[in-house]
Amino acid sequence: MHQWRINLILVFIFLFGGLIVSKLFLIQVMQDDYYRALAKGQALYNLEEEVENPRGEIFFKNGEPLAVNVEWPLVSLSLSEIEDKEGTAEKLAVILEKESKDVLEELQTDDLYIILEKRISKEQADEIKSLDLKGVYLQKEVGRYYPQEDLAAQLAGFVNAEGSGQYGLEEYYDSALRGERDEAGDNIYLTIDYAVQFTAEEILKEAGENLDIESGEIVVMDPETGAIIAMANYPAFNPNSYSSVSDISVFQNSATQSRFEPGSIFKPITMAAALDMGVITPSTVYQDPGMIEIGGWSIYNYEKRIYKGDTTMTQVLEKSINTGAVFAEQKIGNQNFLDYFKDFGFCEASGIDLPETYSENKELKKGYEINFATAAFGQGVEVTSVQMVKAFSAVANGGDLMDPYVVSRVGEKETKPKVLESGVISEKAASQLATMLVSVVEQGYGKPAKIQGYYIGGKTGTAQIAWSSLGVNKSGYSEETWQSFLGIAPAFDSKFVVLVKMKNPETKTAEYSAVPAFKEMVKFLMDYYQIPTDYAE
Repeated sequence: MHQWRINLILVFIFLFGGLIVSKLFLIQVMQDDYYRALAKGQALYNLEEEVENPRGEIFFKNGEPLAVNVEWPLVSLSLSEIEDKEGTAEKLAVILEKESKDVLEELQTDDLYIILEKRISKEQADEIKSLDLKGVYLQKEVGRYYPQEDLAAQLAGFVNAEGSGQYGLEEYYDSALRGERDEAGDNIYLTIDYAVQFTAEEILKEAGENLDIESGEIVVMDPETGAIIAMANYPAFNPNSYSSVSDISVFQNSATQSRFEPGSIFKPITMAAALDMGVITPSTVYQDPGMIEIGGWSIYNYEKRIYKGDTTMTQVLEKSINTGAVFAEQKIGNQNFLDYFKDFGFCEASGIDLPETYSENKELKKGYEINFATAAFGQGVEVTSVQMVKAFSAVANGGDLMDPYVVSRVGEKETKPKVLESGVISEKAASQLATMLVSVVEQGYGKPAKIQGYYIGGKTGTAQIAWSSLGVNKSGYSEETWQSFLGIAPAFDSKFVVLVKMKNPETKTAEYSAVPAFKEMVKFLMDYYQIPTDYAE
C-alpha cells in the first residue's frame, strides 16, 4: 500500500515535469519569434523610461538653440490584435497622408509588432487616439531636433538612428553630449553668433542664385582669441531629414574637411615671411620679366600679363603678380620658406574642435625648385579654409598664431583662448603687411571690398582647380576655379578675419564674385557690432 502511494506521487511528478518542459519548449522554440518580438516591442515602445540620460543640447553664442531634444509621438501596431486590417489601413492612411495600399502592406507582414510612423504631429496623434483602433498604439520617443533646420547644418551634424553623433559638433563632442552612464550629457555653447551665421548663409544663397556657384564657404574669426563667429557652407541640408539626402558629401563641413589650392590669397603669407626675415620691404622694387622658367616649367602672370617698369612688393599684391611672389620666395630661400610654411600651420591639423582633414604637403617637402615657386602664389599646395583664416590671425593680431575653436563652453568648463605660436612673424612685419593689404583694397583688385569710413585689408584669389581634385584621372588644371577673398577688418585694429570662398562662379575672377560678398559680410559686421569708424566719410 505504501509503495503504491510512492508510485502515484512519482507519476504526478513526472506529469508535472512534462508539462513544464513542454511549456518551456513552446515558449522557447515554438513561440520564440513571438517573445522576441514582445521583448523588442517593450524595448521600442517604453521609450520614455529609457531616456534617463538625455543627450546634451547645443546652443548658439546668445542662447538660440541649434540642437535640442524633443518628445515625439509615434504609431506602433500589434498586428495580431488587428482584426480589420483593410479598414485600419484606410483610416491610418488618411491621417498619416499615405497610400492605403502601402499601409496595408505593412500590416500584412509576419511581424508581431511594428512601428508604422515616427515623429508624427500632435494633431495626427490626437486623431488616431480618437479612433480608438484595436491594436493601434501611440507611444512617445525622445529624439534630436534641429529647430534652425538647414542653418549651420554642417556645423551641427546630426544624430543617427543608433544614437551616435555623425559629422560636425554631434560627432566631435559625441562623448560629452552622451554623458556618463549615470549622468546626463553636457550642454554645449558655441562661439558662433546666430545673426552673423544667418547673414553669411544668406550671402552664399544669393551667390548660388546670382552667380550659380557650385559650393561656397564664409568663415569669420576673432583674431585676438581664435573664436569662430560664423562658419557657413553652401549648399546646406536639413539635419532633421538627413536620411533623405542623396549626396552625402553635403554633410561635410568644407571649411574644415575640404582641401583646396588657395591661389593668390596665399601671397600675403609669402610676403609675411619675406618681411619678417627683412629680405624685402613694402617698397622693394623688382622688374617683372613676364615669365619665369624653372626646371623646364614656365610660370606666367594671370593672362600672361607683363608689368613694365619698377614694381614694388606692395604693387605685387595690388596687381596679384605671380612672378613677384616668386621673387619674394627666392629672397627668402626654399628651406626658410618651408619653415615659415610649417610655422603657419599648413602641414598639420588646424586644431579646431571639429572633424577635419589636412594635407602634409609632401610634394613641397621634396624640395623641388618648381614646387617652391608655385607655392609662393598658392598653387601646388593644399590647405583648408580654417587653416587660411588661422594663418591670417597672425597678420591681424601682431604675429600670434591662435588656436581656432567653435565651442566656448562644455557643461561648466569654459574654453580659454590659446596662442599656438607666439610671434610667428614680428609685430613690425604684421603691421607692414596690414598696410600692404589695405593698399590692395584701396588701389588694387580688392577695390570692391572698400567700405567708407574703414581701412579694410585683404587679398583676392582665383585658382584653377586641378583635374585630380575633380575626380578626373588627368594631370594639370581644369578651367574651373576657386574664387576667394581673405581679409582683415578693420585693418589696423582687427576685430575680424573673414574668408569668402566660392567654387566655379560664373564670373571670371574673384574681384567680381568673392570680393563683393566679402564687403557685404564685413559691412554687416561693422554695423552689427557697432565698430567705430577709422576716419570720417
